Amino acid sequence: MIPIARRLYHHTAMPNDADSQQRLTHLDADGHAHMVDVSDKATTHRVAIASATVVTTPEVVELITHNKLPKGDVAAVARIAGIMAAKQTSSLIPLCHPLEITNVSVTITTDQSAGRVNITATVKTTGKTGVEMEALTAASVAALTVYDMCKAVDRSMTILTVQLDEKDGGQSGRYERTR
Repeated sequence: MIPIARRLYHHTAMPNDADSQQRLTHLDADGHAHMVDVSDKATTHRVAIASATVVTTPEVVELITHNKLPKGDVAAVARIAGIMAAKQTSSLIPLCHPLEITNVSVTITTDQSAGRVNITATVKTTGKTGVEMEALTAASVAALTVYDMCKAVDRSMTILTVQLDEKDGGQSGRYERTR
């Protein structure tokens, strides 16, 4: 039996390039995980935008909107948590490079009728590797923070659709989510 890492290394194609067999960059020729060497990559401006959605009740969204939850200002705390998380990504995800992040912004919007809290995280840098993981981490931790701050009134909340919405810069260029 071939180990899963070796099978992935040899048989993974990039979704937008059906004709080329691309390898997973964090696996070496033997299928072992390793940190990607970015020393020869060009330094470019890079940006990534990720999002997450917390589904709760319209009543909880009203409490968030009017800052009436016992733990305080949910949006402000989630925003700060997301920013802090982006800066700690390389400590949380083993093969991420530590980056000099030049900007992190986290926006929190609500849709009361749908019972949704929408989180968008934008991370920027000028460097040799992208900030997709930092944006995804920021959106995820902001969503977890919303859950933590609201769990006293709704333990049935659901965190949905943590996703990369777009990225720009680097060798692979621009990506925009279409689905």
